[in-house]
Amino acid sequence: MKKYLIKGTYNSDGAKGLIQEGGSGRRTAIEKMLEGMGGKVESFYFAFGEEDVYVIVELPDDISAVAVGLAVNGSGLVRISTTVLLTAADIDAASKKTVSYRAPGKS
Repeated sequence: MKKYLIKGTYNSDGAKGLIQEGGSGRRTAIEKMLEGMGGKVESFYFAFGEEDVYVIVELPDDISAVAVGLAVNGSGLVRISTTVLLTAADIDAASKKTVSYRAPGKS
């Protein structure tokens, strides 16, 4: 399965819901959502700063990750962004690929 980093920021109504439900309640809800899609939570942290929550998840594919983003962002209570995470082996494989690229202004 592929891994993704999900960063989220609650708006004021989302924060009110979080206060009402609690952090453990939100984690449980996210775990259930992902399990229903064949995925799972690897780690789940709330944070200070620009983002309110950081979650590393496993999902079967990119389409599932996009579906999660659409559902969560569509709620209007939290805004998430999703980053695909790559393993060292993924980078090793990518570094062995031949890429024909010409930099701007170069011959």
